[in-house]
Amino acid sequence: MELEHMFTLQSYQDIWGSYGYDIDLPEMIEKEFSRMKGITYLDHAGTTLFSESQIKAFYQDLTGNVYGNPHSHNLSSRLTHDTVEHVRYRILEHFNASPEEYTVIFTSGSTAALKLVADCFPWRSACGGEPASHFCYLTDNHTSVVGIRGVSSQLGVTSLPVSPHEVEGRARQPPQATNVNESLTPHLFCYPAQSNFSGRKYPLSYAKGMQTGRLYPACDWPGRWLVLLDAAGLVGCSGLDLRECPADFIPISFYKMFGFPTGLGALLVRNEAAPLLRKGYFGGGTAAAYLAGEDYFVPKSSVSSRFEDGTISFLDIISVHHGFEALQRLTGGMVEIQQHTFGLARYTYVMLSSLLHSNGRPVAHIYCANEFQDPASQGAILNFNVLDCHGRVVGYSQVDKLASLFNIHVRTGCFCNTGACQSFLGISDQEVKENLEAGHICGDNIDLVDGRPTGSVRVSFGYMSTFEDCQKFLSFIVNCFTDKPLRVDKERLARLKLAVPVENTVGHFNSSPSNGQLGHKADQGETAPSLISSTNGGEIMIPTPKRREEKNSFQTLTNIFIYPIKSCAAFEVKEWGVGPVGLLYDRTWMVVNEHGVCLSQKREPTLCQVQPQVSLASNALHIKAPGMSSITVPLGDLKERKHSQKACQSKVCGDRVQTVDCGDEAASWFSEFLGKPCRLIKQNSEFIRKMKTSSENVGDGPAALSLVNEAQYLLINRDSVAMLQEQISGRLDHPSTPQAISMQQLIARFRANLVVSATNPFEEDNWSSLMIGNTTFQVAGRCGRCQMIGIDQETSARSQEPLKSLSDFRQGKVTFGIYLLHQSRASANAITTLSVGSPITSTNETIMELLKS
Repeated sequence: MELEHMFTLQSYQDIWGSYGYDIDLPEMIEKEFSRMKGITYLDHAGTTLFSESQIKAFYQDLTGNVYGNPHSHNLSSRLTHDTVEHVRYRILEHFNASPEEYTVIFTSGSTAALKLVADCFPWRSACGGEPASHFCYLTDNHTSVVGIRGVSSQLGVTSLPVSPHEVEGRARQPPQATNVNESLTPHLFCYPAQSNFSGRKYPLSYAKGMQTGRLYPACDWPGRWLVLLDAAGLVGCSGLDLRECPADFIPISFYKMFGFPTGLGALLVRNEAAPLLRKGYFGGGTAAAYLAGEDYFVPKSSVSSRFEDGTISFLDIISVHHGFEALQRLTGGMVEIQQHTFGLARYTYVMLSSLLHSNGRPVAHIYCANEFQDPASQGAILNFNVLDCHGRVVGYSQVDKLASLFNIHVRTGCFCNTGACQSFLGISDQEVKENLEAGHICGDNIDLVDGRPTGSVRVSFGYMSTFEDCQKFLSFIVNCFTDKPLRVDKERLARLKLAVPVENTVGHFNSSPSNGQLGHKADQGETAPSLISSTNGGEIMIPTPKRREEKNSFQTLTNIFIYPIKSCAAFEVKEWGVGPVGLLYDRTWMVVNEHGVCLSQKREPTLCQVQPQVSLASNALHIKAPGMSSITVPLGDLKERKHSQKACQSKVCGDRVQTVDCGDEAASWFSEFLGKPCRLIKQNSEFIRKMKTSSENVGDGPAALSLVNEAQYLLINRDSVAMLQEQISGRLDHPSTPQAISMQQLIARFRANLVVSATNPFEEDNWSSLMIGNTTFQVAGRCGRCQMIGIDQETSARSQEPLKSLSDFRQGKVTFGIYLLHQSRASANAITTLSVGSPITSTNETIMELLKS
């Protein structure tokens, strides 16, 4: 098969037979999810997206009715109570259960539902001759399930982790109970309906198997085995029939199903198991009667009333009704959603697993327990790591950064599932501990330790996902990570196409464009990268930096840039003052949204077109942008304005900063330019923000910072930029094409304060300190780079360069430039001056170590 013909309707039909619903899918996407324009959203296992009609219906409901506190008895309160009870019934109906079989207990999410079970389960410790309870959990469980161990272990309960293959592999006939007490010992077995790591679906028959003592570990320890089925990861794209799977406790989260509301979940409790739950704390609404002066309390008879402390989130609960309505109206139900989403996942799996580098090595290592043959055993999740042409893992952080340049949203890391992560990636318990000692914690960006991955990349599909999402994702992988010319494992491709259940080989193909390609229309003004790239790729071999004989052997400061407004354009100067927090007025202002959250080029790339200029003569900041009239903001806190300035707080890199608002004129200007409500704020001149890294001690204490991310100054070396430019040009067919990046454009992308001309490329990596003119600086570390360097600072267009070439050079650790701190020997208020052309004297780190020894 020619690569040009891989992504056709026929190729999809060969791999899976269902796509879309009994509606026009592109029209539905345009109507219900217009905000997704230009975005390839592939993190539905994290949260799916809500439809516009769902929110509009909820809004009309709220504005057309008065909902009172359900604990009162007036008319508005009764309306709330009755509506909430209807939602409970609707939830049970969705899972094919009745109020006679199950009770819905509303919680703040599935984690809160799990904690409720942990706190209320009748754990029995080994005392008085009675056997202890067992808390047993599948190792492929979410952190929030394993976390039950934190409660049970304190009570003397035996924790028993079980690997997936042990459940059925060690099953046998259960022993006979020896006495009544032993048979009543309560045990809890927890397993996921669908792994949030690999998407593997575990048999729903495990519930009955454990309850009847036929499966391991229930067959080895007599007693009453209750089953907790973690369904949060399943119910977004698959149905769940509680008649076939009568688990005792089922936690769910509604944002996984509808995208809204967040902060609302439920615990479905089988009524036969409900009397076993024991609750200590009682809140408002849970008491039938109690005495304030005596230890006397009688709970309400209703199971839900006993466990829902305080006033429930009744408006959010009412919105769940509109979520179910939208889901049914747009898709037809969970059977259709499962067929559609699994088809997209299967197609992506088949294609990705068949892609090869030019030398025949695979492009990706996929972590799964099957080959995506059947939606009954596999969900709409694909977990993998990218491999280079030598078989080495490309760190997930690098993949994530490059994906952001193409507006592709994925999830990376271990996904709060350490057990599955260890199993699939081959990470031992000792290595987890060693990785922690090396600085890696769950959720950070340390993706490789000694060349071995600490996590992976996950893509997941939702009911509004399209074939075009698959195309864009696969094109991204091919263009950014494959050694050309790309090859395809045709034998594997042919074999996987045949591995399709007969009942799934015929499906409906609504919303197919006239050209026979699946998917909806491409967004105007945005072209998805083609799968077939004519770029001459291959591994970039950057030579070891060596002295260029034609260069002079001295170092100079060639450019000074300040960035008055964080993430806006640079203001270049020839001479500038150095203050206590860095260059004067550098990152003194920033733009925030209506919630006070800082806006950066990652979210708003057009900020680079805002051009601020500092005028010391007029004591003003002049701001201009294309198509906008210029405005002026005072540099300081003018006495006549000081009392009218609104104090506010925001955050920069996790640090809380105190700021003042710059007024309505600036807010209106930025809101008009960006097309959304936002404001301009300025760091409070009386607020001191301290640097918090290990290199912070300069002089008498931690260095003070402006609104910068990490350190006072960022320095880059022109020679390093030149070498990187050569590598980028070497990747292109024609370096003179618009894809090529000029030296000045490349310097602009790195957004440094100080640009120097050194003796060798990348020699700055080994500097420990330096002197520019008469001003001394300490090196605080290397600058880790993100996807912002892929933004053209003139046009705001995104590209994969220079991040791709830089990542290849650093072997996944994307650093460029160094952070500096100013070592001032004068008073804190003294201002020195830096000038272009000043000589530079650097101290090498290696030399310093030798001197110390």
